[in-house]
Amino acid sequence: MTHKYFEDQFDDEEVLYVFRKHPVVMRRGLILGMIGILLGTIPALIKPEYSWFFGGLAGGFALGALLFLPSWIAWYYSVFIVTSQRFIQITQKGLFHRSVVDIGLPQIQMVNYEVAGLQETLLGYGTIMMQTLMGDLVIHDIHHPAHTQKKIINILRDEGVVPVTIPVSKGQIDETENS
Repeated sequence: MTHKYFEDQFDDEEVLYVFRKHPVVMRRGLILGMIGILLGTIPALIKPEYSWFFGGLAGGFALGALLFLPSWIAWYYSVFIVTSQRFIQITQKGLFHRSVVDIGLPQIQMVNYEVAGLQETLLGYGTIMMQTLMGDLVIHDIHHPAHTQKKIINILRDEGVVPVTIPVSKGQIDETENS
């Protein structure tokens, strides 16, 4: 039996590509963490001694880590997996909410990307848009979207997936033949 990389992996399924969002999605947690560290210096303002300063700073680092932890968990446990059979989007929202989107590779019709704005261009992240038979799947804040899009398209080609045409109903065939 082969090694399973994630819980819902099928026995005959091979993981081909795994990617995450850009770390910029943790910016709110990072700012809150820095504010926590800054708040840790307040005891030194009340009683200006080294013991109060370093004790407060240690407490500030602990508070900062506690404030940063939810953002890191949401980033680390939100992952996108391309296997030999499907595309899986696992999104962690907070500590106790997880969302999973599972799309078969033959359902994917088109993969595009967009890098819009100065910040996205300088930091190297953007949006990937997948058109499927069920609708559009838009994934924001992906690290190096051009590389990721190219990798997904190569996987689709290697797995023999070609764009699927929507079947035409019998009524539409009759109308096309008459024109």
